[in-house]
Amino acid sequence: MRWWDLDRVMELELELFPEDAWSRGMFWSELADARHPLATRHYIVAEDVAGEVAGDAAEATGGGGRLVGYAGLAAIAGTGDVQTIAAARDHWGTGLGARLLADLMHQATAFECHEVLLEVRVDNLRAQRLYERFGFEPIGFRKGYYQPGNVDALVMRMTEPSSVQGTTTDG
Repeated sequence: MRWWDLDRVMELELELFPEDAWSRGMFWSELADARHPLATRHYIVAEDVAGEVAGDAAEATGGGGRLVGYAGLAAIAGTGDVQTIAAARDHWGTGLGARLLADLMHQATAFECHEVLLEVRVDNLRAQRLYERFGFEPIGFRKGYYQPGNVDALVMRMTEPSSVQGTTTDG
């Protein structure tokens, strides 16, 4: 994800999360720590280019396709945290969410994280099932985490993100 993706990211963010959408400033803050030698953030977008979904390779050329998903990870002191993950509704059930999450787990491995945490709305069962397939386990709740709706978050944790297929790194 780059600054030039933010208009399209915000459009999808507001469509999917109308009550508790991130602000443009929140995305800017995250991106400020994403692309430098000591970066602790990793963000990716997925674009639908002629009916096929492409990831960061499409963004390197300036994209141009319809943005259909994005995801972000923070990593500090050996712990990763899935900051956000979203797939356009017409791409639900296509495996896009799993590809975005796999990319984050690959990056968590590159960041040398020994665990990854995330929060998910207690009413978002589709996302919870995806996370469970990746090996995330519930560890607690955050009451009233999602505002202004006052919706609780389920906190989930995965140990050893390198165990996700395709996330090992050489070296």
